[in-house]
Amino acid sequence: MYRLLTVTLLAALAALPQTPAAPSAAPAAQPRRIPPPTRDPHTPGYVQAREMPDGQNAPAGEDGNFIIGPTYSPAPEMTVQEGVPQGEIFNFTMESTDSRFYPGIAREPGTFARADPDNPGRVIVNSFPKPYTRKVAVYVPKQYVPGTAAPFIVGADGPDRMLFTALDNLIAQKRVPVMIAISIGNGSGDAQGSQRGLEYDTMSGKYAEFVEAEVLPLVEKTCGVKLTKDPNGRATMGGSSGGSAALIMAWYHPEWYRRVLTYSGTYVYQQWPYNPETPRGAWEFHATLIPDSPRKPLRLWLHVSDRDNLITRDDYHDWVLANERMAHVLAAKGYPYQFVFARNAGHTDRAVKAQTLPSALEYIWKGYPVAGKR
Repeated sequence: MYRLLTVTLLAALAALPQTPAAPSAAPAAQPRRIPPPTRDPHTPGYVQAREMPDGQNAPAGEDGNFIIGPTYSPAPEMTVQEGVPQGEIFNFTMESTDSRFYPGIAREPGTFARADPDNPGRVIVNSFPKPYTRKVAVYVPKQYVPGTAAPFIVGADGPDRMLFTALDNLIAQKRVPVMIAISIGNGSGDAQGSQRGLEYDTMSGKYAEFVEAEVLPLVEKTCGVKLTKDPNGRATMGGSSGGSAALIMAWYHPEWYRRVLTYSGTYVYQQWPYNPETPRGAWEFHATLIPDSPRKPLRLWLHVSDRDNLITRDDYHDWVLANERMAHVLAAKGYPYQFVFARNAGHTDRAVKAQTLPSALEYIWKGYPVAGKR
């Protein structure tokens, strides 16, 4: 109904006399990003890590810090295998006009976040209301028994077809439980002033609350499934800001999520608008929140690459350092975690994900019962 109204309104607007638009100013040039340097995993101050033979992943059953690479090959589980049951994929969309959490914003075209001259710790962003359509893809494994409450994983920046293929094979091999995967598209844009940035970089429980209130009920209704309420049977995952969002969901709502998987997690200062409770955004995870808080019942898998992002406008935008610091504080607080440093790789490197995702999934689901596993 909403789409029909939109089309009708647009048609009516098109019929009106048009006034020529005034010439617009040329869009501002995007700030030049210097290619990130290659960081040595043995840099003083980085965590001590075990170097794996080239082509091997960190053992799926072991905690700690590991170095992989420099070459990568897709894991066998990342290819459709003959004779392996394939899950069903449900696709649907969500309109921002129906959301009480996220009505939609966008950054002004041709503009970028810039340092506030009166407060170097903040940025100035030109943003305006803008509706969006969100894509959601849901994977339901062939082995799912209708009517039973299934464990599930929520992924950012969906649809993630790599995840669905990996789960087909891992479930068949009884290396992970029979689970549903909910791959949620972002609300468009990137970084400060965008809908994606607002959802993923905000340090609060809001995105998890949006998923709980608006996405999960729609998944159950649309796909005919039942999702578990057990937090130990709920996982989150994502890359870049989608990775920090995965931890943000579990950190602020551990009663909902307790397993977290991140690639090139944006544990840096990308938050906007400014929040005095977390003045450096997700950098506060390793600076204050994890060190100064009682240990939460979370299990984490984290990755970073040697050529991961580096923005030099302040001291809080080094993705490698941020993830190294995460490994430090997680170890100090006694969290079960696995940290993987990838040589010869970039930000959210696809080749790294193709090699490591099955092992990473197996790691974060360790301890959860798998039916029929010996």
